[in-house]
Amino acid sequence: MSQREHSQLLRKIPKVDELLSAQEIKELLRVHPNEVVKEGIRNGLERLRQAILHATKVEDIAEETFALSRLLPLFEEEIAKQVAPHLRRAINATGVVIHTNLGRSPLSERALRNLVEISQGYSNLEYDLVKGARGSRYVHVEEIILRLSGAEGGIVVNNNAGAVLLALNTIAAGKEVVVSRGELVEIGGAFRIPDVMTRSGGTLREVGTTNRTHLRDYEHTSNYRVVGFTSEVQLEELVQIGKKYNLPVMNDLGSGCFVDLSPYGLEKEPTVQEAVKTGADVVTFSGDKLLGGPQAGIILGKKALVDQIKANPLNRALRIDKLTLAALESTLIAYLSEGEAIKEIPTLRMLTIPVALLRKRAGRLERLLKRETEGAFIEMVQEHSQVGGGALPLQNLPTWAVAIKPHQARVEALEAELRNQAPPIIARISDDQLILDLRTIQADEFPLIAHGMAQALTKIGD
Repeated sequence: MSQREHSQLLRKIPKVDELLSAQEIKELLRVHPNEVVKEGIRNGLERLRQAILHATKVEDIAEETFALSRLLPLFEEEIAKQVAPHLRRAINATGVVIHTNLGRSPLSERALRNLVEISQGYSNLEYDLVKGARGSRYVHVEEIILRLSGAEGGIVVNNNAGAVLLALNTIAAGKEVVVSRGELVEIGGAFRIPDVMTRSGGTLREVGTTNRTHLRDYEHTSNYRVVGFTSEVQLEELVQIGKKYNLPVMNDLGSGCFVDLSPYGLEKEPTVQEAVKTGADVVTFSGDKLLGGPQAGIILGKKALVDQIKANPLNRALRIDKLTLAALESTLIAYLSEGEAIKEIPTLRMLTIPVALLRKRAGRLERLLKRETEGAFIEMVQEHSQVGGGALPLQNLPTWAVAIKPHQARVEALEAELRNQAPPIIARISDDQLILDLRTIQADEFPLIAHGMAQALTKIGD
């Protein structure tokens, strides 16, 4: 198409002011704010403008393209984008159970019910119902955390990085913090352990090497030392050094859990109870990840040290809100029974689900997709899932999945189009096939996947 032809078509695009006087647009203005409607019109017209600029023939742009009846759906779609929440539910079909980018651990039904209850009105967040006076927000979870862990004291903050920062700032500001070089790592979002330790006010003292640290590396003369962040040296050995020199030992579990998952076929990870039992003065871990609750940082340890941490003014900047407390308390209650925790907490349920059941579910999804969609080759395949979230990084979990290969388009186009569905479906690509891993797909999501897949295959097949 020549530049002149492009220009002629572009001149046919209606002006925003002209459109605002149309009855159909006036109807939209009764429902949505003026600026939202105007922005929707502008964005819709821009999409039309781009379609014209990328057209190769005049015939590609029909005359009715410029009619309001054809433009109105574009405007409505653009308006919907503005008023819809940006943060929304997504279907995790990747097989990564604790998927940081997808919100890590889904909450249990019990936690969701409590969230709704607490968010609908006022609560006794910082009100002592017995005394009829101001109370502490931490009492709602402290008792059950101590009961489950066996620790003397505990406090919860907004995330585990905050827990590490607060604990170090309390017990190590102006002093040395001895840490194995093997623990000086960068994790998601350019978060670096040394940066957090430095911000705490402590002086970082590295020992050992990146791949090997021995007990003797920790024993050196110093004015004051905090020993922790264990690498190859056993925590029990560090606790003994701490007692020898009268120094606190801090252990950052990162992804803590109250259930030993090794009987369920997963690699052995130290539980929170085991870390506390070693005698470590401070133990920190996440409330989400393996624990399966909301994002939070939990600090446990000797009562005298935890009381100092509670009194730190920095604590106020890191404190958790009522919704986090509500979800965390409900999650912790499930751990009063290991069997209930495995059944009730989605993260634990997904990690321990039998492979035979995954195969059965894969068969159901395969049959549903073959019945509801067309334009792709669909089959069940054996795959491997991942724990994710930095937990059990070397653990591969046998799983069953459904593999899809479009007939007329690249698999990358299908993967991208699935992300545009409502809700978005997040999958992975392997061997030029789209993989839907049944480990992280919930049963009530099957119809949503079938509908989204049908829509996506139709779109990329056009």
